Amino acid sequence: MSDAKQALPTYYNSSYRHGVDEKRRVQIPAKWRPAEEGTELTVIYWPKHAAGVCLRVLPPAEMAKMKASIDALPNNDPNKSVLKRVIGSKSVQVALDKTGRICLPEEMARAADIKEEALLVGLLDRFEIWNPARYENVEATDELLAPKAFELME
Repeated sequence: MSDAKQALPTYYNSSYRHGVDEKRRVQIPAKWRPAEEGTELTVIYWPKHAAGVCLRVLPPAEMAKMKASIDALPNNDPNKSVLKRVIGSKSVQVALDKTGRICLPEEMARAADIKEEALLVGLLDRFEIWNPARYENVEATDELLAPKAFELME
């Protein structure tokens, strides 16, 4: 591959429903896989949604941005240590296997209620992994909020 081709960003768009095998492996869509072999993705336990926990997956550049934004908080802000501790302890780096799958850690899969099926949802610069039934509630809420959210766009 040329350097120009490798420099193009990956966009995580669309959604994909995949089975989860007995070892908690889930297929990552070919378009979403890192271009560089051996690149690890960071999976974070993400409790910030009213519908429940999902798993947020960040490529290296987005993980670096998240870390930088936390590092930019004032040292006397107690949230800085909390964020570092929680994200540091509730995240894991995963590599894709030869067939393009990642293995979800047991504790994370259990917290997100991901068992036999997973729904991978693109967020443009990262993606989330949801229990498909739980995501139905998210999607319904998003549909209600979308008209107001689109007002932010030019």
